[in-house]
Amino acid sequence: MDTFVQQIINGLTVGAIYALIALGYTMVYGILRLINFAHGDIYMVGAFVGYFLAFQLGFATGPSLLGLTVVLVGSMVAAALVGMAIERFAYRPIRKYARMTTLITAIGVSLLIENVFVAQLGAAPRAFPQLLQEQSYTLFGNAAISKSQILIFAVSIFLMLLLQWIIFKTKVGTAMRAVSFNLSSAKLMGVNTDVIISVTFALGSALAAAAGVLTAQYNPQIDPLMGIMTGLKAFVAAVLGGIGNIPGAVLGGLLIGIAETFVVGYGQNIGIPTTFRDAVAFAILILVLLFRPTGLLGSTVQEKV
Repeated sequence: MDTFVQQIINGLTVGAIYALIALGYTMVYGILRLINFAHGDIYMVGAFVGYFLAFQLGFATGPSLLGLTVVLVGSMVAAALVGMAIERFAYRPIRKYARMTTLITAIGVSLLIENVFVAQLGAAPRAFPQLLQEQSYTLFGNAAISKSQILIFAVSIFLMLLLQWIIFKTKVGTAMRAVSFNLSSAKLMGVNTDVIISVTFALGSALAAAAGVLTAQYNPQIDPLMGIMTGLKAFVAAVLGGIGNIPGAVLGGLLIGIAETFVVGYGQNIGIPTTFRDAVAFAILILVLLFRPTGLLGSTVQEKV
């Protein structure tokens, strides 16, 4: 039983990271019907911004709650600005064109970010400084939870609740929901849709950056290509939960994280190698598209011809 509980804790830790990134995918899709494939690279940008902030501000010399908070918030702000810049200069000029054009542009932006970072910083992994004094707490038996896992749970839950508050309790959130329902009608009602779309990108990018810093505390190695696989899995999580549905993105992320961890922990018992941990997410994607294309919490939307 303690092994099972440990796998659940590990799965929820990974799943919380996927959920934070998936929220960015689902928010942008809900408003623009755009799959922002550059979003996984914003996760990487957030991790690297945190890395340089920690060293430049002197927080890399020793763990401190202040240093962790400053690095986390600074990374979120920087990533939000990057996300807004990408929307303004890459996506807004082609918004009126076919969806295939925006999809190809998103892939191009993703490749551009990755290769710029590789060219400037090199492809070798870097060790992220430990900003939190690592310590484990035994739950029962051999099952334990570490401080970094508690941090991931606490920050993820706080950010998800904050996002829900912004969307349902603020004027900006009301405008976001209006744009998501019908962009043209929202514009006619006086909503500055360009600003709202930019804010949506900023929020999603900030969540992805938070995921990058939190991941670096849990697994302190970062590299310019770290966002590729993680971003794809987060996209699968968004599709699994129902892309465009915020609670669905959270649910999908947690389920993907648990499924991946269970493959590592129990896969060999049923003949599945642990190296298939990445493949399980895409197997789930295929099954979802075959049997429930709208996702677990998604709803079918009829489009007029």
